[in-house]
Formats: sequence, C-alpha cells, structure tokens
Amino acid sequence: MKIAVYPGSFDPITNGHLNIIERAINIFDELIVAVAIDTNKSTLFSAQERTDMIKEVTKNIEKVRVQSFSDLLIDFMKRNNANIIIRGMRAISDFEHESQLALMNKKLAPEIETIFMVTCSKYSYLNSSIVKEIAGLDGCVSQLVPEIVEENLRKKLLNKSI
Repeated sequence: MKIAVYPGSFDPITNGHLNIIERAINIFDELIVAVAIDTNKSTLFSAQERTDMIKEVTKNIEKVRVQSFSDLLIDFMKRNNANIIIRGMRAISDFEHESQLALMNKKLAPEIETIFMVTCSKYSYLNSSIVKEIAGLDGCVSQLVPEIVEENLRKKLLNKSI
C-alpha cells in the first residue's frame, strides 16, 4: 500500500494546497495531510483550527486523512506506515529549500521517498502569507481559499462575518 504524506503548516490551507491534494489522491492509495505544529513558527490559526478546516474542506475526498504532528516528519511517517512525502512547489525558487529538506529526510530514512508536485499555474503565485495579508486588509480572498477558510479569516482578522 502506497501511503503518502503531504506535510505543511497550512496556515491557512489555500486552493493551491487543495490542487496538490486532489492530484495526489489519484496516484496513492492514501494521503495523509500532516499539519505541522511548529513551536518556532508563529501561526494565525491554532493546530486544531488548521486541522479542523482541512478536515472540513477534504471531507468529501476519499482516501484523505488529516492529522497534526509535532515531531520529526520521518518519525510521523514511520508511525503511519507511510513511505512517500509529497512536497508542493509553486516556482523554481522553492526548489533549493525543498531539495535540502528532501536530502535530509533521505539521510534520516533512506526508505522514504520525496516527490515534488508543482501546483497548477493559476495558483503559482499563491501562498498562505499572501492570503493572510489580503484578508487582513479586508481584501477579497474568495478565489484563493475555500469558503470556510475565508469565513475563519474574516472572523480572526476582522472580527466580522461574511
């Protein structure tokens, strides 16, 4: 069984992330979206909020499981009998950092492979930081994130409903 893990902070999940998820499930038997609890990174949403939003937007996608983790990705992979890491890339500028992570993970666990997936071109500019900045200035993010994420951004950043 080919179990893949798509790790990230997903603060918040965007349509670019969903593009990777929807394409990855066509390749693997199961996909675990792994929400990183990174104590060194300041996030807008708590790990539970991020996990809940991802569960909501993927609830109708078969073969997707959502979990959070706070240890080494490799240890999380082993606990879940996963053997493939999915890393999304938007542009060539992502490659250097992503390849360093892939090489370190390969050093730690030679049996685990990393696969890079490039998001479709219409999301190549999109990242969570840009979404938070636009939403924080009361800009429209409806075409960048799922509706539940937009609602949560408005509540969190602007304290208002849609």
